[in-house]
Amino acid sequence: MRMADGIRERGFRRWHERTLLASHGWLAGAIVAAFAAFGSLEAVLGSDAWVDRAGFTLAAFFCGAVTLSALRRFLLALVRAQRAAAQAECSGCHTFGRLEVIDAAAGSQCVRVRCRACGQAWTMDDG
Repeated sequence: MRMADGIRERGFRRWHERTLLASHGWLAGAIVAAFAAFGSLEAVLGSDAWVDRAGFTLAAFFCGAVTLSALRRFLLALVRAQRAAAQAECSGCHTFGRLEVIDAAAGSQCVRVRCRACGQAWTMDDG
C-alpha cells in the first residue's frame, strides 16, 4: 500500500504501526524458513540414498531462497517505516505523526502533508 493511501485510511501513526508489524511478520517468516533450511541440511547429512539427498538438498535451497526473500522484505518495510517516521515531525510545533495528506501525485514518491495541530505543510518522501 502506498504511504499516502495508508495515511488517508488509518492516519500516520496506525499506518506506521502496521508497516512495522508487517515487517516483523516477514522477519518471523525468515526465521521459520531458516530453521527449515538448516533442518533440511541436517537431513542431507543423515540420509544414505541419493534420492533422499537430492530431495533434501533441493528443499534446503528452496528454504534458503525463501529466507533471503523474507529478510529482504523485512528490511525494505522496516527502512520505509523508519524513513517516514523521521519525516513525520512538524518543524513548526514539533508534533509527531498528527498529519493529513494534502496531495499525492500518482507517479511521484513525494507526499504533501499538513500538520493537524498548527497547519504547517511539508513534503515527505516515500522512497
